[in-house]
Amino acid sequence: MPANGASTQDPPARAAPAGHARDRRDSPVPTFGMIATRIMELRRRRGLMIAVVVVNVGLPALFLLIRLILHVFAPRTSPPAGGDMIFVVTTAGFLPTLGFITAIMVGCTAGSRDLTEGMFRLLVVTGRSRLALYLARIPAGLAILVSVVAISYTIVCAVSAFAAPAFVDDWNVNIPPGLTSVGFQNWARDHAKPVICSLAGGYVPPSADCGGPPSGSKSALTPAQPASPRMEALAVQIARRHYRGYAQIRRSPSISVMTRAGLWLELQTAVWFMIGLGLASVMGQRTGPVILLLVFQLIVTPIMSAITIPALQDLRRSVVGLAMTRLEPSGLPIATGVPGIAGGVGGPGAAQSVPAESAIVAVGVIIAWLAAWTILGAWRMMTRDA
Repeated sequence: MPANGASTQDPPARAAPAGHARDRRDSPVPTFGMIATRIMELRRRRGLMIAVVVVNVGLPALFLLIRLILHVFAPRTSPPAGGDMIFVVTTAGFLPTLGFITAIMVGCTAGSRDLTEGMFRLLVVTGRSRLALYLARIPAGLAILVSVVAISYTIVCAVSAFAAPAFVDDWNVNIPPGLTSVGFQNWARDHAKPVICSLAGGYVPPSADCGGPPSGSKSALTPAQPASPRMEALAVQIARRHYRGYAQIRRSPSISVMTRAGLWLELQTAVWFMIGLGLASVMGQRTGPVILLLVFQLIVTPIMSAITIPALQDLRRSVVGLAMTRLEPSGLPIATGVPGIAGGVGGPGAAQSVPAESAIVAVGVIIAWLAAWTILGAWRMMTRDA
């Protein structure tokens, strides 16, 4: 107040200078700097990063390296390291399980790190939007997981393609690839004993003398063996019936199968990361969500996959693990053949199989799970006391 008691007006607000950016700390959209900071925070957790690399890259690489070494030093008893069968075993059996484990580890760590380390209050006082702080964790975690899974899958594809055998392994019988129906029958006539002993699938005459393991090298074509005219005729009949199964066997995975399987693995890893992130944010810890997700995927999902009660089919379709199985590429075995993990030998009509639903329904279930846990995780972070 001036000395004469007259009031003064407030000075007009100054306009921001030209070229000066407005304060965007309340924006819900995370900035590149926030995402980079989250990536750096996860990378500094050396124990977590070592576990992610060892589980996702180290274990498959060690498995393939051992096969390569065995084939180099013992080619007669050790088959080639690559091939379609190795690709199927690793892609449908190992990699989805390893990706699931590392995804929930990284997701639950990213969702609870600020609370467990006492950093949440410091983040709040900066004035940044809590929603932006939560959303910045999604691209940060995915940047690490997607890269590691891609490296692991590239190693598997490279070995499966470049170290594939030069023959078709059909029930331990090494057959030249690409034979026509007539060519397959002619080849069976010259290799009557291994064809009758391994491909018959029914009555085997005593004169075949099939006792013991099949002779010959595991890394070369099955050698021809002379046989009686009766056995040659029987081998031709077996080859005529078995040609369809032989024609469906691939030496190495095709490019289309490898592409679709790689995208499916990345999608599964991203889904479990976001679910783990939201659950850890809601619970405010890491250990509990990890245990719950392991139990859900390893115990609850196999049980739900085996349920055939009509009244529970809608509940069965709502399981995210079975929805992911429904999107699995057709070149891989059904994902619920092995309890709780992707990969196995189950088929339609087996005790464990995927629900008979369309891919659109499966995509809707996955989107619903992602939206629900992302909304719950962001809501809990925005309403949590600092």
